[in-house]
Amino acid sequence: MLTALTIATATAQQPNTAPDTQGTGKFPALKETAASLPDHVIYRPANLGALGKTKLGLYVFGNGGCSDDGASARMHLLEIASHGYLAIAPGRVLSGPGAPPRPARPPAPPAPPAAPPGQGAAPGAPPPGGLTSRTSYKDLMWAIDWALAQNANPKSPYHQRIDPNAIAVSGFSCGGVQALRIGSDPRVKTIVAMNTGLFSEATPLPEMDVPKSALNALHTPVFYLLGGETDIAYPNGTDDVKRISHIPVFYANLLGVGHGGTYDQPNGGKAAAAVVAWLDWQLRGDKKAAQTFVGKDCALCTDKAWKVEKKKIDRE
Repeated sequence: MLTALTIATATAQQPNTAPDTQGTGKFPALKETAASLPDHVIYRPANLGALGKTKLGLYVFGNGGCSDDGASARMHLLEIASHGYLAIAPGRVLSGPGAPPRPARPPAPPAPPAAPPGQGAAPGAPPPGGLTSRTSYKDLMWAIDWALAQNANPKSPYHQRIDPNAIAVSGFSCGGVQALRIGSDPRVKTIVAMNTGLFSEATPLPEMDVPKSALNALHTPVFYLLGGETDIAYPNGTDDVKRISHIPVFYANLLGVGHGGTYDQPNGGKAAAAVVAWLDWQLRGDKKAAQTFVGKDCALCTDKAWKVEKKKIDRE
């Protein structure tokens, strides 16, 4: 299994400067922040009134690398929101429109003198004090709490606009581990684990140090979406799927995209389209969306861009 440090490093991406999109759904989306939910970025239909009787589903998303850039997967999240979902990522807007200028990287400090044999840290060891993450799984829990409180608040623009029985947790890489960690929450109705998987051994990064036994506590259908064998999370995700036998699992590899997925592609690319279909099926019971996953001739089953594996899906 790859180390958490390797995966966390691999998910550190260059800032995306492309303009925001509105998504392809019926409800053009925007991103914003709210004073009542600090250190989070919100993605929602721009015109809540256009929803009519449609209730917002909730999609809480952990960032790659467990970073605090809540705009790092904005193309993906705007696409989800445009289909009538309230999507929330922890952190601030640190890339794309609205991001502050990035300071120049300071020069690297000189290397310390080599330690005598037997006295130095092992090569690749974490720095003294261990590794830290800029966000926590608790930030995802906070987003759920906030959304439900807004739904109950008569003074909120979200009052009675959110379906409390339509909550999904998701995330990319380290953020996907955060999602799996809170997947046991009884409020969660489905999990979307993207380019991720749990480690079979302890890791130095606390947010990724979730035991495989946590899979036993999951109680909802899970959509694992990875990038094929070149995805560095492929061994971990594949092992997760092998271990899960008590709940429905759809395991899809989008071949050739690797660990970076399609987050930065226009409207989130093929991965976002698949996630929308999963959410529409799992949270709204959409029979047309179910055809993306159910049966031997399901849309992803017959699309050569994907390699799929299913457990208990066709019996739902």
